[in-house]
Amino acid sequence: MPDPTERARDIVLRAIDAYNAAEPNAIPRDIDTVLLGPGGVVDSLGLVRLVLTVERQIEKDAGTFVSLTDEKAMSQRNSPFRSVGALVDYVASCLGERP
Repeated sequence: MPDPTERARDIVLRAIDAYNAAEPNAIPRDIDTVLLGPGGVVDSLGLVRLVLTVERQIEKDAGTFVSLTDEKAMSQRNSPFRSVGALVDYVASCLGERP
């Protein structure tokens, strides 16, 4: 059975690939890539598109729907959307698999 964090990383990176295929501004496939805020590579609309793409990838791979923009995400001290790595950790936790 794959490591939970690796599974989430694979899901997020494949979602980034799908996002990059449809968007003119590519997101680097690097865990340290800043998504939002200073130095971020996406604007708010780009983030919405990425989150939807990740949710679809989770549904495809895990066979379950997960909402990444629920109250849990919005109430966190550190945004799960700040970087690719933070998103990976959040996806792992949403799937019930703590990194």
